[in-house]
Amino acid sequence: MVKLVHTLADHGDDVNCCAFSFSLLATCSLDKTIRLYSLSDFTELPYSPLKFHTYAVHCCCFSPSGHVLASCSTDGTTVLWNTQNGQTLAILEQPGGSPVRVCRFSPDSSCLASGAADGTVVLWNAQSYKVYRCGNVKDGSLAACAFSPNGKLLVTGSSCGDVTVWDDKMRCLHSEKAHDLGITCCDFSSQPISDGDQDFQCFRLASCGQDCQVKIWVVSFTHILGLKLKYKSTLSGHCAPVLACAFSHDGQMLVSGSVDKSVIIYDTNTQNVLHTLTQHTRYVTTCAFAPSTLLLATGSMDKTVNIWQFDMETISQARNTEDQQKQFTEYWSEEDVSMWLCAQGLQDLVGTFKMNNIDGKELLNLTKESLADDLKIESLGLRSKVVRKIEELKTKMNSLSSGIPDEFVCPITRELMKDPVIASDGYSYEKEAIENWISKKKRTSPMTNLVLTSVVLTPNRTLKMAINRWLETHQK
Repeated sequence: MVKLVHTLADHGDDVNCCAFSFSLLATCSLDKTIRLYSLSDFTELPYSPLKFHTYAVHCCCFSPSGHVLASCSTDGTTVLWNTQNGQTLAILEQPGGSPVRVCRFSPDSSCLASGAADGTVVLWNAQSYKVYRCGNVKDGSLAACAFSPNGKLLVTGSSCGDVTVWDDKMRCLHSEKAHDLGITCCDFSSQPISDGDQDFQCFRLASCGQDCQVKIWVVSFTHILGLKLKYKSTLSGHCAPVLACAFSHDGQMLVSGSVDKSVIIYDTNTQNVLHTLTQHTRYVTTCAFAPSTLLLATGSMDKTVNIWQFDMETISQARNTEDQQKQFTEYWSEEDVSMWLCAQGLQDLVGTFKMNNIDGKELLNLTKESLADDLKIESLGLRSKVVRKIEELKTKMNSLSSGIPDEFVCPITRELMKDPVIASDGYSYEKEAIENWISKKKRTSPMTNLVLTSVVLTPNRTLKMAINRWLETHQK
């Protein structure tokens, strides 16, 4: 179901963090270095390892485009690197010089957050490399941070166990105790969900800590009604402090790594354990999913990084029949339809659809006429958008029924990609489709609606290789 395809053993001390771009894997260590590997064959790049930090490197992360890598260290600096040649772009010194424990780019690449041992969290302008905003948690050091997918919220976790939510101006919106003994990591799912309130766009947040627990939260925010942070559930499985957690790119899986030396992969919808991996011989400190390929990386105090590959067909077989049916719209519940509406930016219609008991089967039968006559949706433009989204959904159903992994399907055409490229929003598209989109539309992302910071398109050779391998297997 999940097989170990490669082990990297180049670091001379504990591995603290690993991160993927669309074509690279970055790892950092207590040995003061950052290493970069190609995803095509897992060979180390010629200019790796990257050396600047004078003490342990705690965290590393890529910008959404993958062109910039950030690393932070006990030496009190966050360094930005050019991933094309390994050269330093900027050295950001944390105010006060406190050890920097965590760093994250915002979804639009405009900002970089860095959190330090003295409890400070700094938002840096990623273009000018200057401080944009600063904040400070009440107690403890910063151990974790994550941006919401829309970039409007930043969540931080402290060694005292508090989870704090900030807006994009670094104003504290909410803080509460989440984990006894301290938070170690947190991550947002990139996929919006519905939580029953039609005016809210909600996101799933995972946190983990020294209390041996992985917790799931729902975070939502509007300027009118404010912020809601709602605890949903606790995932079981680990018997020791949990040091890392991360969602898969499609939000369907969550992985966690622990002091108990195990890695657990959960189905986020059912919260069932899909896999437990026990190959590491010491504490598992980090885990990360690749954005566009079926890969998982886990790092450990045993100085190694294991790279795992998923067999998605086998994973689907491991889920029960009800979970498999959820992939097909005709089996959706009313709540599934609500979640879909939110994901399409149609959250204002959730109440109307619920009032009319629209489930998956009813959704597929909707027309412009029934939207006007039965659901009383007056706006012609809104009716047209709903019908267009339903047609896209039907196309996606066809691709699912044919067994094509969704990450191989262009978000614009909903067809299998032949020449995938990465846009500045971090998503992959069919080259011709995104070029037409940029030439005919405003410079906004088809996936996030945020302004594209650049119109440069980078060939996604790793994804193209994965598609070709899948086609060869599928044709056989």
